[in-house]
Amino acid sequence: MKKEKKYKEPLELDNPVVEDELIAYQRSLFEPQVEHIKKNTCKSSRNKYTVLDLFCGCGGLSKGFIDAGFDVTLGVDFDDAALKTFLYNHPNSTALKLDLFNLDNVSKIIDFYKYRGYTPDVLVGGPPCQGFSLAGPRQIDDSRNVLYRAMVKTATELKPKVVLLENVPGIVQLHGGLVKDKIISDFESIGYNITYSILYAPDFGIPQTRRRAFFIGLLNSSSSFIYPEPTFSSENYVTCEEAIGDLPSLENIIGDEIQDYPVEPLSSFQKQMREGSTKIYNNLGTIHDKKTIKFISMVPEGKNYKSLPEKYKGIYKYHEALTRYHSKKPSPTINTGHRSHFHYKWNRIPTVRESARLQTFPDTFIFFGNKSQQYKQVGNAVPPMLGQVLAKKIKKWLENEK
Repeated sequence: MKKEKKYKEPLELDNPVVEDELIAYQRSLFEPQVEHIKKNTCKSSRNKYTVLDLFCGCGGLSKGFIDAGFDVTLGVDFDDAALKTFLYNHPNSTALKLDLFNLDNVSKIIDFYKYRGYTPDVLVGGPPCQGFSLAGPRQIDDSRNVLYRAMVKTATELKPKVVLLENVPGIVQLHGGLVKDKIISDFESIGYNITYSILYAPDFGIPQTRRRAFFIGLLNSSSSFIYPEPTFSSENYVTCEEAIGDLPSLENIIGDEIQDYPVEPLSSFQKQMREGSTKIYNNLGTIHDKKTIKFISMVPEGKNYKSLPEKYKGIYKYHEALTRYHSKKPSPTINTGHRSHFHYKWNRIPTVRESARLQTFPDTFIFFGNKSQQYKQVGNAVPPMLGQVLAKKIKKWLENEK
C-alpha cells in the first residue's frame, strides 16, 4: 500500500488535512513559489494583531489581513482542498478542519488558543451563503443560514476586540430584514457595537462588480465602526483588460501546468499582481465543443446569450448564459460554477488564474485541487484587496484603543 504523504508544516491537530496524490504532485510542481510566499507572509509575532478566520476557504480574507500587517494564527474550514491552499499560502498559520454545523466543535477552537495562552484580536468569517443568496432558494429554515452562530459562540468564549462577518448583500433584506436583525442582536447581546455596510468592489480597485455585505462589531465600544470611503469611481475602475490582458490567449489549447508570461505588465494592476512571480500557475485553458465556440463567437463584449440570432436564443434559459466580459469594464461577479462567463476576447471560459486576478489574488498565490475545486475556492473568496481595505481600518481602530 502506498504510503500517504503528509504536509511538512506542523499542524498540531487531532485531524490534520490529508494530502492526496494530486495535491502532492502540485506541491512538488509549485515549490519554487514557497520562498517568496514565506518571505512576504507576516511571521508570528506578539507585536502584531492576531486574526482567527472561520470558514476561511482558501484564505482570501486572511490574505487581505496579512497584507495589512496582521498575523493570521488559525484558519478553520471543512473543505480539504481549500485548507491545503490556505496552508500553502499562509505558512505561518495553522489550519483546522472542523464541521461547524456542530457547534460543539467550537470548543476545539477555544482549546487551540487556551493552549497558546492568548486570544485573537480579530474574528473574521464568511459563513457559507447558499441559503441567503439570490442565486438559489432562500428558505428561512435553511440550516446554512445559522452557521454564523458558530461565530457568535466563538466570540462569546474568546471575546476578540473586533468581529467581521461577510455575506451576500441579499442577507440585509432577507425575510424583511429578520436575518440581519438576528445577527445584530446576537452580537449586541455579548457586548459588540455592530453595524453593517454593503461595499461595491470596483470602488476599491477590484476589477469585478462584486457587492458584499459586511457586519463589523467592536467590543465594548461606544462608537461604531467607520467603513472605508471609495477610492475609485466609474471613470477609473480597473477593467478586465487591465487585470488579465497580459496572460496567454490559450485559445483551443490547454497549455502547460507552469507557463511563461508572454509580455511585460501592461498596467499598474498587472505589475502589482505579478510582484515576486516569474511564472504563471493555475492557468490551464479549456477546449470547448464546436457548438459552444460557435455560439460564444456570436456574442459581443459585455453581452450574453440574448445577443444570439433569434433561432438560437431559446437554447439557453439561465440569465447569465454565455456572458462575455467587456475589456473596458470590471468583470461580473466571479462565481463558483465557472461555466457561464467567457473571456472578453478569446472564445473560452476564464482560467483559474484569470479568475483569481479578477479577485485580486496575486500570481504568487497558488491554488490546489482539481480545476473545479480551484474555481470554487476562487469564487467563494473575499477579494484580498477588499479584505486589506477593511483590515487597515480595523487596525487603525485597534491602535486608537490602546
